Amino acid sequence: MTISTVYTVGHSTHSMSQFLSLLQKHEITAVADVRSTPASRFTPQFNRHSVTPALHDAGIKYVFLGKELGARPDNAACYVDGRVNFSRLAQTPDFISGIDRLQNGAQHERIAVMCAEQEPLDCHRCILVSRVLGEHGTTVEHIHSDGHVESHAAAMRRLMAVFGLDQAELFRTPDERLQEALSRQEQRIAYVNEELHTNGAPNK
Repeated sequence: MTISTVYTVGHSTHSMSQFLSLLQKHEITAVADVRSTPASRFTPQFNRHSVTPALHDAGIKYVFLGKELGARPDNAACYVDGRVNFSRLAQTPDFISGIDRLQNGAQHERIAVMCAEQEPLDCHRCILVSRVLGEHGTTVEHIHSDGHVESHAAAMRRLMAVFGLDQAELFRTPDERLQEALSRQEQRIAYVNEELHTNGAPNK
């Protein structure tokens, strides 16, 4: 498989015309929706039944991958003390299948992975999905709300800076510092299922 590029984008509170302009600026031909629940009271224009025809009318394909790559899995084994554990989620057959579908699709389409958050660092599309894509050899670029594109490597440098981990250390490699930054951000953004948190999720 040749090296491909996948983009990510957050629909945020954009109007549909603003969102389509972002996609068209970067010649996106397909959107992969990785929201676990593709609906919002606050941005109804991005409910699945609304966004699909709008994209279609603009000549952009739509696929829902929230079951495979969403951040709120039904599988209780993906939770530790009620909080989603990204490493466990990444090892599930559904997630692996979703990554494969993205990589295969990127051979033929210019794909944007879509979620809700405007800032990539605040979203699992960056902290989890993009990380795994990168580990599988896919180049990832994040489309920001103002239209500029940030490489995933640059986003990771920003993340390290957030936690003061961007400076060289004597006893830790850059990768070790990045792993700490990713772990700390996961604790910030990972979904907590209150029912599992109360009752206790499997920890094996």
